[in-house]
Amino acid sequence: MAATTTATHSTDFQEQRMKSIKDFDETKAGVKGLSDSGITTIPSFFIHPAENLAKSSSKSTLSIPVIDLSQLHSDDHKPKIVEQIHQAAKTWGFFQVINHGSPVSVLEETITAVKTFHEQRSEVKAKFYRREEGRGVMYASNNDLYRSKAASWHDSLQVWMAPEATPENEIPEACRREVVQWDMHAKKVGEAVLELLGLGLGLESGKFKDLDFCGTRVFVGHIYPYCPQPDLTMGITSHTDPTMITVLLQNQIQGLQVKHGEEWVDVKPLHGGLIINIGDMLQIVSNGEYKSVEHRVLANSNRESRISIVMFMNLSNSAWKESAEGGKYYGPLPELLTPENPPVYRDFTLQEHLDSFYTKGLESKSLIDKITLIKRDN
Repeated sequence: MAATTTATHSTDFQEQRMKSIKDFDETKAGVKGLSDSGITTIPSFFIHPAENLAKSSSKSTLSIPVIDLSQLHSDDHKPKIVEQIHQAAKTWGFFQVINHGSPVSVLEETITAVKTFHEQRSEVKAKFYRREEGRGVMYASNNDLYRSKAASWHDSLQVWMAPEATPENEIPEACRREVVQWDMHAKKVGEAVLELLGLGLGLESGKFKDLDFCGTRVFVGHIYPYCPQPDLTMGITSHTDPTMITVLLQNQIQGLQVKHGEEWVDVKPLHGGLIINIGDMLQIVSNGEYKSVEHRVLANSNRESRISIVMFMNLSNSAWKESAEGGKYYGPLPELLTPENPPVYRDFTLQEHLDSFYTKGLESKSLIDKITLIKRDN
């Protein structure tokens, strides 16, 4: 009888939780709407387990590497930059680039435009609110709201830029020009960094560009508004990115943390800098030489919103292996494999990659864990 009662209570709790989530979702106002309403306690479905919050404050004095690209086209300096990026990608999986060629004015315009979009009235933003991922424009709170164990305190504007570009007139007017402009600049930075990463692996110049490693690009403009109970929730939970690389632009409100060894390290944004991180796909492509590492964002305790603009970059449909039946497969680049450096990961299909991301909540390395053949110390 007791077991039946417990099961009934559990079912009732889950039903109530899902109703609360659905009610929140249908307001189309996101956490920005909750924050603006002046609430002093957050809804229960935003509360995370204590074990996920216990180590939220960082006591580390470490910081991610900062790499100056101003001498990128100098034959004397380029080898040094290649080595710096190789080591950063191998040991940290994160680094910050300065003097990358994108004007500071463009960075600031992009941040301002995304902030402007999110600070519009809820009814203005609501027409973009939906949960159909994979194309076009999607404004929502928590893309994994119905899949995650606990919601996080952020809203996002997502715009697909490639391979199928969203028509400009469908991008919200508040940030339309800036989104298109930033895609152009972020792509240039991404391609330059990928070129250096390829050279760091000993690959021929242009290899990653030929494979169209920036062929899929998604612009995501996050807002982390003030949270009245930041110790009970997260801005974004710990995860790795499923991409090749991610180019990150943010305002000066801190919150991003990177896991380095067993420590969580605060990332201090440099004015005019861009943060680059290695994604799961590049870890696989490099046969484990480069590392995709866990990162997270703390809930924002500042009255000013934290703005974070992410450009996810991934390969398009170009695969380097095909089955006899014509199926396309991905895996470690064949050029990097030798008897002394056998494949760490098995080959996989694009559908496996998509399923590992879209069928569960935000998490770390679900695809990598699934396809690993040889365990290595990360």
